[in-house]
Amino acid sequence: MSVPVWGWVAVLGVILAMLMVDLFAHRRAHVIGVREAAVWSGVWVLFGVGFGAVVWRLFGAEHGQQYFAGYLIEKSLAVDNVFVWAILLTYFAVPREYQHRVLFLGVVGALVFRGAFIAAGSVLIANFSWVLYVFAAFLLYTGVRMIRRRDEHLDPEASRVLRLFRRYVPMTDRYHGQRLVIRRGGTLLATPLLLVLVLIEVTDIVFAVDSIPAIFAVTDEPFLVFTANAFAVLGLRAMYFLLADLIHRFIYLKLGLALVLIWVGIKMMLKIDVLYVPTTLSLAVVASIIAISIGLSLRATRGQVRQAPPAPATPPFAVASAAELAALEPTWRRGAERPGPRSPHADQDVVGGRGRSGGRQRAVGDGVLSELGAPAAQPGTPEPAATAPTPAGSPHDRDRA
Repeated sequence: MSVPVWGWVAVLGVILAMLMVDLFAHRRAHVIGVREAAVWSGVWVLFGVGFGAVVWRLFGAEHGQQYFAGYLIEKSLAVDNVFVWAILLTYFAVPREYQHRVLFLGVVGALVFRGAFIAAGSVLIANFSWVLYVFAAFLLYTGVRMIRRRDEHLDPEASRVLRLFRRYVPMTDRYHGQRLVIRRGGTLLATPLLLVLVLIEVTDIVFAVDSIPAIFAVTDEPFLVFTANAFAVLGLRAMYFLLADLIHRFIYLKLGLALVLIWVGIKMMLKIDVLYVPTTLSLAVVASIIAISIGLSLRATRGQVRQAPPAPATPPFAVASAAELAALEPTWRRGAERPGPRSPHADQDVVGGRGRSGGRQRAVGDGVLSELGAPAAQPGTPEPAATAPTPAGSPHDRDRA
């Protein structure tokens, strides 16, 4: 299969245009309902299937079937990704009107990382054929592990990424609209939305490690691998808003996804030296496994209504008030602008991070000082007289400047 450079450019242009249309359609933060999510899901599926029809027409039935097999595998594995998103967004109490923006950025990052993984995988396969054995063994191992752990659930608080972010990145404990960072007292602070975005990107990288080898089991063509991934990933946001409140009903889906990984691992192993499994048969097996697992899940949970994933009793983050939003300084400009009015929560809403001296950071007034072990002054207590000159360039000088 030979795809000219202009073909790659055209596909990337279509993907970029679709992203811009989606961003323009959701330029204003609002709660996305089930009906809107269903419409957008239909739009993304239509684009994915339509592109497959173009591939079938231009490159023949075999390549068309390979694209659809890869698209179905990626779309199916993406459902598990959506369920993890639902747990993260619920646990961190991300307001529903801000969820589309963070998921949009997450999808853009997913496209970039997956493109890099696909390019690396294609180079490895082209130069080291034994890599296919590694991919096949990894898929079998992942499938078996997923079966054994199918009843386990993600615990966001136990995430190493979360601990590292809180330790090294100074952040506020309030959502400030759709902002990822804010400035206070001349210091940039991450908002909880940036933390959630980082966690989403990391989880997608983990899922990509499973899904990229799986699609190489049905096609060796980098163009088909990338486009099947891209069109499946583009619809993740709409799929999330459509299925987030239904994850409790798909009780057998993880088992079905595990069986898909085991099947494609076996197919890849046979393909190397023993037997080539026809793409038509592979597509039929994958579709049957997914359809049966979904059908049995919905039958076993019939009568259950939509409900959000369980949330912590005390949300870890709050939403900034209108007064706090009005008091924000310009994020990317420094110097002559005078700081805005003091935030009523300036002493409480900075958490985590380390200063240049390595100490933990806390909010003091509108700035951030390094906590070097000295006790904090209580509200209403006069500041003690200095017993020694403050070294030039210290955090105290910067606060008084």
